[in-house]
Amino acid sequence: MVTSAFPPLTELLDALSVVQIPMRVRFRGVTAREAVLIRGPKGWGEFAPFPEYSDQESTRWLAAAIEAGWVGWPDPVRDAIPVNATVPAVPAGQVAGILARYDGCGTAKVKVAELGQSASDDVDRVAAVRDVMGSVARIRVDANGGWTVTEALEALRKLSAYGLEYAEQPCATVEELRALRIGLAYNGIDVLVAADESIRRASDPMRVVREEAADIIVVKVAPLGGVRSALAIAQECGLPTVVSSALDTSVGIRAGLALAAALPALPFACGLSTVELMAGDVCGDSLVSAAGSIVLRDVRVDHQLLEQWQAPPDRERWWRERVARCYAVLTR
Repeated sequence: MVTSAFPPLTELLDALSVVQIPMRVRFRGVTAREAVLIRGPKGWGEFAPFPEYSDQESTRWLAAAIEAGWVGWPDPVRDAIPVNATVPAVPAGQVAGILARYDGCGTAKVKVAELGQSASDDVDRVAAVRDVMGSVARIRVDANGGWTVTEALEALRKLSAYGLEYAEQPCATVEELRALRIGLAYNGIDVLVAADESIRRASDPMRVVREEAADIIVVKVAPLGGVRSALAIAQECGLPTVVSSALDTSVGIRAGLALAAALPALPFACGLSTVELMAGDVCGDSLVSAAGSIVLRDVRVDHQLLEQWQAPPDRERWWRERVARCYAVLTR
């Protein structure tokens, strides 16, 4: 997007609502998800960078929200997106209840390497997913960069017994991912490596490709500045691509669906069925999985739900100030 395409700041501020929606279970350290919903002439956009993100990094999220509301989406090549279930770092005994919220998903992403938990907790959780979903299901694990190379090799050696599709961001750096891929091959551990943070939080996403540090890339619309920006990165990388979400409401999920629908190939289920992790949504007809997929459709934000989940005044003020700061960085 060019700067001239941006609406005036006053238009953004007049068109936004701030919501605070509780999580069903703690996820990525989050117990309540806050988001800014912005209505533009083309529809709704979502701005929800996590609080610890800098204004500089968060400008990409604002650009994505503006694209959604003022530009719209590229033409789709498919009308339904296969999605995975998401299992937070919960005790194994809670796995069945979480998976029951997902209709027909044949793939599950399981969070591992949670701070304060042990490797045996991860094994028990993955084993429980395999037990619930059966032998034909696909299971992937996501460590959010939480392992060293040595820890990742040991963990994936144990977890590979349950048949892993891939490991998402097992280590934090590109150098570590590359070393891990070499170590996995040397030790005969058949697990693919997917890069997430090394793509969406990197100043140079192509480094993952140059260093041969991943087999798969995971892309998210908001952190990459919008659907078109994420699509360009995916096409330039040339690796199999998984589209994922950043713990979004249905408004944010719609942007992820637009990206997944525009990709020339979609070999893996996408991580776009995360509304189920929250105790509410801003749409009455939420974008959630049905028979393992989400059908591409526009969202209808319910104003009663916006009021129900309206953030407290101090949080609304905090988010409005954040939008203004990010807008200033984005347009300077």
